[in-house]
Amino acid sequence: MRVTKYEHACLRIDRAEETLLIDPGSFTTPVSDLGSVVGLVITHEHPDHWTPEHLDRILRGAPGTPIFAPAGVARAADGYEITVVAPGDTVEVGGFTLRFFGGEHAIIHSSLPAIDNLGVLVNEKLYYPGDSYAVPAGVEVDTLAAPLGAPWLRIGDAMDFVLAVRPRRAFGTHDMTLSVIGKGMHRQRLQWATEQGSGEFFALEPGDTLDL
Repeated sequence: MRVTKYEHACLRIDRAEETLLIDPGSFTTPVSDLGSVVGLVITHEHPDHWTPEHLDRILRGAPGTPIFAPAGVARAADGYEITVVAPGDTVEVGGFTLRFFGGEHAIIHSSLPAIDNLGVLVNEKLYYPGDSYAVPAGVEVDTLAAPLGAPWLRIGDAMDFVLAVRPRRAFGTHDMTLSVIGKGMHRQRLQWATEQGSGEFFALEPGDTLDL
């Protein structure tokens, strides 16, 4: 299984000629080579994690692709067929087993409404929390896609999240709101946190891959 990082929050996971996509949003360039796509996960309704343009392009390239997302996405993406999932659910699509955790988006500010958010564990290997610090209880995480920067993110909290998960490997995602200098600084902090659990941190740029 191989994960490819795209801009911001988008991940592509390839396994045995099948592809799973996660969170292609407004900061992500168009995803190509879609013929092998068997499923799409959207962690929450914010546009940096999905857009109609991305959904239309994916569905043209891989008609009938099932989309798994929380109820808030189903409301926001009216007109698209969404399979609603919730924390504790497990679904199988192609050769991928998806387990969902969390339930709530991290707080940005008290003036903004709280929304649904799901973390997803793929094939018991790769965990991505979406916009949250949801720790997957009872799971030994092999590879963590850890958020680097966001309006809701304080780097100390992100470090504590990585310390709590204790992944064997980690890389940064959710990073398009950071400058080049800021991205490097936050990577150093999460590298330190990963290494406290004897894990290894990878600095992936868009298009870079990691074999799981």
